[in-house]
Amino acid sequence: MDDLAGFLRTRRSRVDPGSVGIPTDSRRRVEGLRREEVAHLSGVSVDYYVRLEQGRATQPSEQVLDALARVLGLDETEHGHLYRLARQRRPRAKAPGGRVRPEVLRVLDLVIDAPALIMNHRLDALAGNRLARLLFGRPMPGLNIARHLFLEEAEGGLYADWDNCTLDVVGHLRLAAGKHPEDPRLASLIGELAMASERFRRLWARADVRARTHGHKTYRHPLVGLLELHQENFALPDEAGMELLVLSAAAGTSAEDGLRLLAGLDTESADARPTMNAQAQIRE
Repeated sequence: MDDLAGFLRTRRSRVDPGSVGIPTDSRRRVEGLRREEVAHLSGVSVDYYVRLEQGRATQPSEQVLDALARVLGLDETEHGHLYRLARQRRPRAKAPGGRVRPEVLRVLDLVIDAPALIMNHRLDALAGNRLARLLFGRPMPGLNIARHLFLEEAEGGLYADWDNCTLDVVGHLRLAAGKHPEDPRLASLIGELAMASERFRRLWARADVRARTHGHKTYRHPLVGLLELHQENFALPDEAGMELLVLSAAAGTSAEDGLRLLAGLDTESADARPTMNAQAQIRE
C-alpha cells in the first residue's frame, strides 16, 4: 500500500533547491532535488541513498532518517510516517479490531446537541448518535467516509468544502497505510477507490500524509441548509485506531440553529438509538 522508496521520491521532487542553498539555472531539468544532492545534504553516500529509493537498502538508522527528514523538509506527521515506512519489515501487530465497547456507546449517546460518531483507521463509522445519523441521512454502521466522499457524493453535495475534504481523507488513508501495511480491508478499500475515482488516483500518487485532530467542517444539508461546524477528534484509550468525532456549532450561530432544526426533524421511522445496535455490526 505504501513504501519508503516511493515516499522519498515524491518528497524529493517537492524540495526547492534554493531553499537548501543549491543554485539553479534554466538548464536544470530535474524537478526538486537530485538523488546525489539529497545524499550529500543528508551525509550519506550516493550509492546508499540510491538503494533506499530502489527499495534495496537495509533499514536505515534513526540518524539517517532524521537527516533525510530535515533535508526533505518533512513536518512532524510526515517524519513519523517516514519512520514507520522504514520499519515495515518488522513483524506487525494485527490491525485494530472493529468492536465498540458498550461503555463507549453509552458515552456516545450522552452527546445530544452535536453529531458524534466512532471512526476507525479505515474511516468506517462504527457507531453514531441520532444527530450523526440525521446529518448523513443513514445509519452509521456500513458508512465509510472515504467511499461516501469519493463514490457517493460529488462536489456540490453534502460536503460543502469537497476539495479540501478529499485532501484530508487521502492524507489520512496514506497515514493509515503506513501504520497498518498488512490490513487487507484497508488495502481493498484503497484499491476500490483508486479504480473508481480519478481524483483519488491523482491525490494518492502525491503520497501526502495528514493527521487531522481538529478543524473546520462545512456541510450542506438538503433540509436545514449550510452547517459550519468544528470537528474535534478524541483518540479512545485502549481502542487502537478508533476515535470519537464530535461536530459542534459555536453558540449563537446559524449552525447552532441548524442543528436544533435537524434534531427536531420527524424521526418516527428512525431508530432513536442506533449506537446500541452498532456493537454487532462491525467485525473483523
